[in-house]
Amino acid sequence: MNILFVDDAIVVAIKPAGVLSQEGEAGSLPAKLKEELGGEIYCVHRLDRETAGVMVFARSQKAAATLSQDIALRKFEKEYLAVVTGTLEEAEGSLSDLLFFHRKKGKVFPVKRERKGVKDALLHYSVLESDGAFSLVRVTPVTGRTHQIRVQFASRKHPLFGDRKYGGGHGTLGLFSNRITFSHPISGERLSFNAFPEHGEPWAKFDLHRSEEA
Repeated sequence: MNILFVDDAIVVAIKPAGVLSQEGEAGSLPAKLKEELGGEIYCVHRLDRETAGVMVFARSQKAAATLSQDIALRKFEKEYLAVVTGTLEEAEGSLSDLLFFHRKKGKVFPVKRERKGVKDALLHYSVLESDGAFSLVRVTPVTGRTHQIRVQFASRKHPLFGDRKYGGGHGTLGLFSNRITFSHPISGERLSFNAFPEHGEPWAKFDLHRSEEA
């Protein structure tokens, strides 16, 4: 269990790829944290099962309510590293879309008009490195929509490495929650935690610590 920080109110841990970020099965991250720490674990944000990286969980209802409110008010900052197919035309920019989650298909689709179930999606990105075939990109989502990063890049013909659902082929999904920044729900202290993916495919193609320098 890779725990970065723990106190009476919160626990910050790295979710492995393939592990559920919410309760629902014995091997989920909340279940593992309960086994390790005891007491209740409250999920306040999510990562796709295939996505690894840094997450924070609350250890009390009060802490969960405060963190959830901060997320709703967009006071909770997230940063991702992504490996996308090809080379983006612009080295940095923003992607804005209307997204619709088709529950029966389990996929998200960009649409052109607002209607029931459609949500706006916005992210900012900067390219850190590219070898022509793939690019390492730092992504800062403004909104937190289902599969948002995956869909927004895939719809522009730059699917994430290993994203079979959206045309990125086979392999480990090239998406990692690299950094989270938030206010401690009790003390109010601004906290930031970061980590890097293990040095395997697709991450071995790039200097991951470039994201710290850029």
